[in-house]
Amino acid sequence: MPTMPSKERVLTTFARQEADRVPIGYEANPGIDARLKAHFGLRPDDDEGLRVALGVDIRGVGPRYTGPRLHADRPGRAVEPLWGWVTRFVEHESGGYWDYCDFPLADADEATIAAWPFPNPDDFDYAFVAEDAARHAEYGVFVGGAGLGCIINTAGFWRGMEQVFVDLALDEPAGLLLIDRFMAVQLEITRRSLEAAKGAVDFMWIGEDLGSQLGPLISRTTFARHILPRHKPFFDLARAYNLPVMMHTCGSSSWAYDDYIALGLSAADTLQPEAADMAPAYLKARYGDRLAFRGCISTAGPVAYGTVDDTVAYCRATLETMMPGGGYFFAPTHCLQDNSPLENVLAMYDTAHTAGRYAHP
Repeated sequence: MPTMPSKERVLTTFARQEADRVPIGYEANPGIDARLKAHFGLRPDDDEGLRVALGVDIRGVGPRYTGPRLHADRPGRAVEPLWGWVTRFVEHESGGYWDYCDFPLADADEATIAAWPFPNPDDFDYAFVAEDAARHAEYGVFVGGAGLGCIINTAGFWRGMEQVFVDLALDEPAGLLLIDRFMAVQLEITRRSLEAAKGAVDFMWIGEDLGSQLGPLISRTTFARHILPRHKPFFDLARAYNLPVMMHTCGSSSWAYDDYIALGLSAADTLQPEAADMAPAYLKARYGDRLAFRGCISTAGPVAYGTVDDTVAYCRATLETMMPGGGYFFAPTHCLQDNSPLENVLAMYDTAHTAGRYAHP
């Protein structure tokens, strides 16, 4: 079968049909990202070069912020300039990461949250959307990402996770106001981005962390009352532009897939195989006739802790389960972690290119 352009490969997979090979995805933490770029002789900032080297089939587009900085930095902390959440650097044996801390709106009342500076959708240059989409026309182009429409995790950046669960369980007005303000800004920025793209976007990517390793993070009642209704406008927007929706769902999340399919979900992302009811065989058997899948290559399995041979065998087994009939995007379950040996990550992507090809007559 002739090699497909990446865009055709991605759209074929969204349609749950067999392409020439599985589309390939990439997300990684800074340490392993830097080692991969050094391996390929790339500059530390050459993100596009690395994606080309790995054979990644999708590219994201979005507007550029042109307004003022809304939140000032603080000593010993990194403050997100548009939204105001706070992180600190935590070192570990493999490097380090920026962890959310201080939670500036943890005890905030409605008045405080109503006055909290949020970016204005007017303060973005949407011309960059069309320019980036044109530059990446050969790839599957998306708007959004795992953080678009994310309620529980993102609200936790401001409020702390414990308070967010209290907000949702008790219908706390201040917490719900924060969520609704955030969602409204994101939705409008996305709407204007799609309008500016003039048909050059291929899918919308949204996200929500719905599960622990063992089961749901929230009750089905809370899910139906507070999560689904706030996600529906994003699905409605995608439908207005005739776009499939892929949703990032960490942890044990398949319990919610039927509800999202009813809203118009086309593909589920992340797919942590260690979590309850998230094994590749289970997902393929139960939802393979209704959903495409992206992920399943665990960042807590052989890629991080095994040998090259372990990694190859693991990736091959996942491909053998998920590929039949199409509808599978090869990708890590989340960002590749800094403790992943370089040789394992290279073997992972090599296996995608070799064992991820379909045998067409």
